[in-house]
Amino acid sequence: DQVEQATRDADTMQDELHDNMLWIPNMPHPSVKVGKDDSENIIYPHEGTIRQFDFTPKPHWEIGPALDIIDFDRGVRLSGSRFYVLKGMGARLQRALISFYLDTHTQHGYTEVYTPFIVKEEALIGSAQFPKFRDVVYNDPEAALYLLPTAEVSICNLHRDEVLEADQLPLYYVANTPCWRQERTSAGRDVRGIKRVHQFQKVEMFKFTTPETSYAELDALIEDAANVCRALQIPFRRIEQVTGDLGFAAAKKFDLEMWAPGCDEWLEVSSCSNCESFQARRAAIRYRPAVGARPEFVHTLNGSGLALPRTIIAIIENYQQADGSVIIPEGLRPYMGGLEAIRAKA
Repeated sequence: DQVEQATRDADTMQDELHDNMLWIPNMPHPSVKVGKDDSENIIYPHEGTIRQFDFTPKPHWEIGPALDIIDFDRGVRLSGSRFYVLKGMGARLQRALISFYLDTHTQHGYTEVYTPFIVKEEALIGSAQFPKFRDVVYNDPEAALYLLPTAEVSICNLHRDEVLEADQLPLYYVANTPCWRQERTSAGRDVRGIKRVHQFQKVEMFKFTTPETSYAELDALIEDAANVCRALQIPFRRIEQVTGDLGFAAAKKFDLEMWAPGCDEWLEVSSCSNCESFQARRAAIRYRPAVGARPEFVHTLNGSGLALPRTIIAIIENYQQADGSVIIPEGLRPYMGGLEAIRAKA
């Protein structure tokens, strides 16, 4: 009886230890600046020319309804606050951006994947969304399944419990998925427009690399995201995050922000992180450095390439014209059937 009780106690303690360990965040890379919060982040000079308007630029929540491409009222009627409907050329613009992003990244070595949009709990633990961010994820409690908060979750777990060979690395993946977040911590913030919503699309880049190459791969990942901003010819800037704003899983992280003149603010459209071996340990993803060598943990990196709908905001507000129309960025026109501008219906 004592042995059985001791065994039960030991199992309980092991479970508690495991749960407590899951709450320990990643260690920042030594190069990350120590800072209390995002007010101390390092802001790099922006790229691109900020347009000087000869009229007062409008925010997207005025332009979208006027062009009949964003319908806020029907979004709220369907699902409540922080939902919206894209219609006509608004929906076409989002579809064009997704195709443009995927084509750009697959031409630069990323393998496109289509993953489930609903995942098991262990997938969210492996990618480090759980347990810390459990309260912002939508779920089906009876099935114990969860809607993706980001494609990072599903791609990270593609090689869960696997041992890869050295010649398989690096692995580059890219996926477009819907993302769902409850946004509990943003109550009262950004309630106008489509900046902070419960459902959105995102094209996500993800890398599995060796420890020796992961920081060079981070630089390349940031460039891959930046090149999309450059192709759309929208001013953007890079933000290097300090320890107080680094997040739970990242060892080092950079954001890319596009300028939105109607909102009069910089909007984050990409977040590029090197998680080193943090996610790999949780998801048991290893590689064998040489034949017969002991397996080691891979390094994982993720980055938005890019996120919607904030790119849509940046396009609408930067390319707006005095007559209310919106010019389509030149590189995006082939994906819009050659359309050069979105105009109000007569």
